[in-house]
Amino acid sequence: MVQLQSPPETLEIAGRRFRSRLMTGTGKYRSFEQMRAAIEASGSEIVTVAIRRVQEGVPGHGGLGQQLDWSRYWLLPNTAGSSTAEEAVRYAQLGREMAKVLGQEDNNWVKLEVIPESKYLLPDPLGTLQAAERLIKLGFVVLPYINADFHLARRLWEMGCATVMPLGSPIGSGQGLQNAAAIALIIAESPVPVVVDAGIRTPADACRAMEMGAQALLVNTAIAQAEDPQAMGRAMGLACEAGRLAFGAGAIPIKQYASASSPLAGRLG
Repeated sequence: MVQLQSPPETLEIAGRRFRSRLMTGTGKYRSFEQMRAAIEASGSEIVTVAIRRVQEGVPGHGGLGQQLDWSRYWLLPNTAGSSTAEEAVRYAQLGREMAKVLGQEDNNWVKLEVIPESKYLLPDPLGTLQAAERLIKLGFVVLPYINADFHLARRLWEMGCATVMPLGSPIGSGQGLQNAAAIALIIAESPVPVVVDAGIRTPADACRAMEMGAQALLVNTAIAQAEDPQAMGRAMGLACEAGRLAFGAGAIPIKQYASASSPLAGRLG
């Protein structure tokens, strides 16, 4: 039997194409060995690194730049730990220099995070807008982490951000897609890729986000803190792929009543 297979659809951000739609983080792993194995198993090609934590030598982050083969992965420096727009811009510039050191001379990407408080870890919309505007003028490809706020997302993509990254629920909470309806509005209107970031707990969450039409996901804690990060990484990668295929396939509509799957024509009396 000949099996027909659709060509793999690629993710495109700022003119760069990727086979995988799963982005992964590097924090919260129990060891570098687990991190490497999980990221490889996930199939992820975009890996984010918190520049502030690397610069300050936070335990678990020292030497992080040397722990992965950066000829295989695209570095996405992030400004995690920045409480103001000024801090975020400074760490973005350090991240660009780090990318050059790691051999990615043309890497101007930054995942923009401006989070002024440590209890809820919710992004500051005004600080994010201010930092994004400055970074775009400095030539950065900006991927902003935001609340699931349609009007904020629109301001950012109109400004020239390469993606918008609404949170599914608070960072590391494992609450899943608590903001699904708001994210769906953003997906419906956004001219740039929508990357659901934060709150994903299980592959079911990942698959649901992709079925909604998100172009990509960023997952860290759910993989890093799983009992078996390598297995969870693979599971998240497969869920991301399955959800995207399902989105393209088009699900049947929900009906109030049952509908027979077997044809009634020609049935025996």
